[in-house]
Amino acid sequence: MKEKAKQEIAQAEKDFEKMTAEKGLKDAFTFYADSNAVVKGQNDSLISGKDGISHLYGAQGLTNVSLKWSPDFVDASEDGTLGYTFGKYVWQSKDSTGKLSEYKGVFHTVWKKQHDGSWKYVWD
Repeated sequence: MKEKAKQEIAQAEKDFEKMTAEKGLKDAFTFYADSNAVVKGQNDSLISGKDGISHLYGAQGLTNVSLKWSPDFVDASEDGTLGYTFGKYVWQSKDSTGKLSEYKGVFHTVWKKQHDGSWKYVWD
């Protein structure tokens, strides 16, 4: 169960990043959020639930953003119901003049297997 879960979580990360590139932050972060998900916002604020996450990533100024990441590590519980990843990300954004800014950092995501077999994050 554990090894299968690790493979599924790794694939969920790839699919999540792909959706972010294709549909934008708001749609991807909302789609992959568990109903009780929490994300860490600016100034260490905590944003809870799909509505809060949708609002956060739907905010003005996040439309010219590119976010790319890849996990360096994936693990799962022995029963295959929880897992986590961490790795590096690159956040690029353009301001109104077209000037590109780039930020690099480290992410940590906790994943929970859903009743339908899909994986959603509970912490990001």
